[in-house]
Amino acid sequence: MFEKILIANRGEIACRVIETAKRMGIKSVAVYSEADKNARHVAMADEAWLLGPAPAKESYLKGDLILEIAKKSGAQAIHPGYGFLSENADFSRACEAADIQFIGPPATAIDAMGSKSAAKEIMQEAGVPLVAGYHGENQDADYLQAQAFSIGYPVLIKATAGGGGKGMRVVWNNDEFADSLASCKREALASFGDDKVLVEKYLTKPRHVEIQMFADTHGNALHLFERDCSVQRRHQKVIEEAPAPGLTPEQRSAMGDVAVKAAKAIGYVGAGTVEFLFDEDGSFYFMEMNTRLQVEHPVTEKITGQDLVEWQLRVASGQPLPCSQDQLTINGHAFEARIYAEDPDQDFLPATGRLNHLATPNTNDHVRIDTGIRQGDEVSVHYDPMIAKLIVWDHDRDAALARLRGALADYQIVGLKTNLEFLSQLAAHDGFNEADLDTNFISRYQEELFPEKASISDELLAVAALYTMLQQKDRGDQFVADNADPFSPWDSTQGWRLNEDNHHHVTFVDKDSLVEYPVVVHFRSPDFLIELESGEWSVNGSMNDKEVSINFNGRQFKSSVIESGHDLNIFISGKEFALSVKQEGLSDDDDQGAANLTAPMPGTIISVMVNAGDKVESGQPLLVMEAMKMEHTIKAPADGIVSEVLYNEGDLVGDSAELVVFEAESKD
Repeated sequence: MFEKILIANRGEIACRVIETAKRMGIKSVAVYSEADKNARHVAMADEAWLLGPAPAKESYLKGDLILEIAKKSGAQAIHPGYGFLSENADFSRACEAADIQFIGPPATAIDAMGSKSAAKEIMQEAGVPLVAGYHGENQDADYLQAQAFSIGYPVLIKATAGGGGKGMRVVWNNDEFADSLASCKREALASFGDDKVLVEKYLTKPRHVEIQMFADTHGNALHLFERDCSVQRRHQKVIEEAPAPGLTPEQRSAMGDVAVKAAKAIGYVGAGTVEFLFDEDGSFYFMEMNTRLQVEHPVTEKITGQDLVEWQLRVASGQPLPCSQDQLTINGHAFEARIYAEDPDQDFLPATGRLNHLATPNTNDHVRIDTGIRQGDEVSVHYDPMIAKLIVWDHDRDAALARLRGALADYQIVGLKTNLEFLSQLAAHDGFNEADLDTNFISRYQEELFPEKASISDELLAVAALYTMLQQKDRGDQFVADNADPFSPWDSTQGWRLNEDNHHHVTFVDKDSLVEYPVVVHFRSPDFLIELESGEWSVNGSMNDKEVSINFNGRQFKSSVIESGHDLNIFISGKEFALSVKQEGLSDDDDQGAANLTAPMPGTIISVMVNAGDKVESGQPLLVMEAMKMEHTIKAPADGIVSEVLYNEGDLVGDSAELVVFEAESKD
């Protein structure tokens, strides 16, 4: 077994590998970019080495530098995690040449599966079922469009290299094909350095079911059952579960046998995942093989009781697989929810920012959290916006779902947009609870999963008002204790006033709708009388750190309040509400009549489609920018005229930078 390994990655997977290495008595070497110098994986490792600036191509993708560090540190092996260099055959070969063990499959296997087109040809020869499509070398746009027409719409255009939903588009008719192809190729080139694509028939209601397989250097290969990863946005997984609900033992065995057959066909070693499209009639088709550990591997660990990272380390050190196929059994059910910095209401646009407040559910045998981020850390534009993976387990699917809903309700993040509320909506949805799953689940239940924002309730305003007054009282008590005459009525903090009722006017603003809610609070020791539009209510309660206990109109409940400047983030029953306290003397700027379009995050302008003076229609694309390896199209908000285009193709733009000055057409 290795004495020291280097983890050529960052974030939660680096932390995950370090945890197993520590348990096995193996020393760990971390690498980091300048942006990650204070990251959790750096703190956890036995030692850490600087790679370079924040961009991945100048740090985590510098294979030659990582190998140099491995030699200097005395690491005998390199674990690549997932992403970055994990499926880079050249890096695997370089490790072999440097006499450092690559903890992954041989370069030949990575080569074989690295191109989705080549992989499908190999699988076809091995007798693995495939979806109808074109996987050839001819990349001429007209030829690809002709192939799509021959296959029959809808079709899926997919980058042959990489994964993670990048370089993928569903095309519903011939008119959409050219633009979708161009966008796919741009995104694939930016993400993987290769713009080749394949075209295949798009199944309208498939499930995404994948088999976790493992092989060693002694000729042994097996599978550790399946995961259902059907719930996706932008072809990226949101919630995964194991085992896949509704599969018969015969289907499970057939898919597992095919996955092992696929692995043996390419001389595979280590952890891998064979992904299938599972159709409504029970048929399944090979989609791709990921030659690495998957993000969702923890659900397989929870139902099998195995540590897959330990398996990787043992196999890479030359040991045989720890058990045989017949020794593996499924125990219970597990879910993994990916917690992202993103805005589900804006088509899951990635978000950046600092985690000013982080509170997580308690971890135990039923609840596990894999993360590389702590309170105070920043999610930057340079890397994937995943904050954490929340994994839950119980004896059956219904019990595990209850665990998931409860754990999500206990998860709190303030400082940037997240998908936590969306995940809670999803986990509570009847269709999800009934396992009515397919890869179009989110779009199929769009209206139910994206309901109108809840209005600000009286209970919420009462919490905000009570918190504000208790904070004011605490500050007053502290001031009196430090500076005042304790016997003077003028220094009392108990609401005493000469010849008048003690009351305070506070206006709270809903940060989503910008609706204002005036509140008048009267001091009635030891209670408060709160005037709302609905009437007057007696309120009392207490505060312990960020937790407010309140009695409102006979209902007693608890809430968490996170204060940042003039903003209050309030958590009640697992839901988050954002209010700001309006300051007197400040008013919003008048509408200047011009609609100015801004960058949703830092990025690069890759296409400008209009010029100053152009007349455009509502929804017409104006420019395309790339950020976090995804394309974002900026569209006209209404009919009008482009007054000025402020950036050119290739320009870098900052967060909220004004991109286009636009004059909306007068409605008079």
